[in-house]
Amino acid sequence: MGHHHDHDHDQRRDHRHDHQHDHQHDHHHDHADRDWSDMAPMLEAEAELFSPLYARAAAWLSKRQPHPGLVVDVGSGPGVVTCGLAEAFPGARVVAADGSGPLLERARARAERLGIADRFSTLEGDLPDVLGDLDYPVDLLWASRSLHHLPDQRAALAAFAERLAPGGTVALLEGGLPARYLPRDIGIGRPGLQARLGAVEAERFTTMRLDIPGAVEETEDWAGLLTRVGLRGATSRTFLLDLPAPLSHEARAFVVGVFQLHRDTLGEHLDASDRATIDRLLDPDDKVSLYHRPDVFVLAAHTIHTAEAELVS
Repeated sequence: MGHHHDHDHDQRRDHRHDHQHDHQHDHHHDHADRDWSDMAPMLEAEAELFSPLYARAAAWLSKRQPHPGLVVDVGSGPGVVTCGLAEAFPGARVVAADGSGPLLERARARAERLGIADRFSTLEGDLPDVLGDLDYPVDLLWASRSLHHLPDQRAALAAFAERLAPGGTVALLEGGLPARYLPRDIGIGRPGLQARLGAVEAERFTTMRLDIPGAVEETEDWAGLLTRVGLRGATSRTFLLDLPAPLSHEARAFVVGVFQLHRDTLGEHLDASDRATIDRLLDPDDKVSLYHRPDVFVLAAHTIHTAEAELVS
């Protein structure tokens, strides 16, 4: 779920995460019957667009964990970020772990295309239990917007921590800021559309968590949770994706996809005027739409929370 997202993320989820969610992986958040593989093209587009952010995050992590032997992407989705981690850590074996077989097929195909299949493998099954099938302890465990789809987040983090090698690192991508794509006043409708969409998304995210069978409420103090499961040196760092106008064709298409998803998943929670504004933004024949506006941009901030297992004395 990179799962996102929400965005997020859920990277997948919402892209999300889908986990993309929101775009915060907040988007998509009806677990019971979500078929993540339907989200694959958007999850891939989001992860590819955000790849400079993930590359900077990986470079930062490499200062803490310079030569990991085994890197595991927990909730990898279609493996775009997993393959990026393989690029960032050329000496590592890399595992994409996810509950969706079709998404892992896409991850394998990507690794083949990139020529890294010899050190890339997949692990299909329910998180976090499937991590018990790993052959070796993990030096770097990356979880991007996947943790928030699991019922007991603290127990899942404890399971992550148990899989770490001595001195191994957990890198949890959760939180950050809601992405922005348009100015506050876009000349149609009521100003502040994105802020209102964000409020609805936040409510839906809360509902998503409540609807997970067996969900346990947890204060989202990620550094505190990492510490409580026995890890050391918890800290956080936020990375920016700043794509100013004018956008590339790919970035503009991504923003159109985000608003289409908003229309489909949040539309019933909006008032008629905001729905009408979004419909105009999604109309390729309207000159004020996302297809033609010169002022569309992408500005997003993703936070990585990280901590280490103790070194065995």
